[in-house]
Amino acid sequence: LITELLTPFSRGIYRPRGPIDKYMGDCIMAFWGAPLPEPGHARNAILAGIEMQQTLRALEPHFKARGWPEIHVGIGINSGRVGFDNMGSEVRLPYPVMGDAVTLASRLKGLPRQYGVGIIVGPQTREAVPDFAYRELDRVRVKGKDEPVAIYEPVGLAGEGSVPAP
Repeated sequence: LITELLTPFSRGIYRPRGPIDKYMGDCIMAFWGAPLPEPGHARNAILAGIEMQQTLRALEPHFKARGWPEIHVGIGINSGRVGFDNMGSEVRLPYPVMGDAVTLASRLKGLPRQYGVGIIVGPQTREAVPDFAYRELDRVRVKGKDEPVAIYEPVGLAGEGSVPAP
C-alpha cells in the first residue's frame, strides 16, 4: 500500500522540480528552491500538493477493491529561509533542509484533517503565491512559536475559484 501510494506522490513532487529530502514512514519531506534558488518554488510546492490530492482520489477505487483502508493525506507547506548542508557522516552524505520554516511546515502537516482540508499553507507561502485564492482557516499556536500563525487552504486560482491542474 505504501509503495503504491508513495510512488505516484514522488513523481508528482519531482515533476515541478521538487527534490525529496526523505521518507518518514508514510510521510514524504520535499523541498523546492535549494541548493539553487528557484523563483517559483512556493507555487511548485502547492501544485505538487494539489497533484498528490488528485492522485489520492484516483487511487481510492483501486485501494478499496483491494480491501485496503481509506487513506487521508494531510499536506503542510511553508516557505522561508532554510539551512541546506551536509548533515551526514563519512558513510552517508544527506543534504537535508532544516530551520524554523521547515519546522513550521512539519507542524502544518498535522493540521489538515482537523480542518477537513487536504492542504494547509503558512503565511509566507500565501504571500509568495498571490495568483492563488486562499481561505483563511484559523490562527493557531504551533509548538515552538510564541505567536499564533495564520493558516490557509489554497482553493484555486485567484478570480477563478477552481484548483488548477498541476
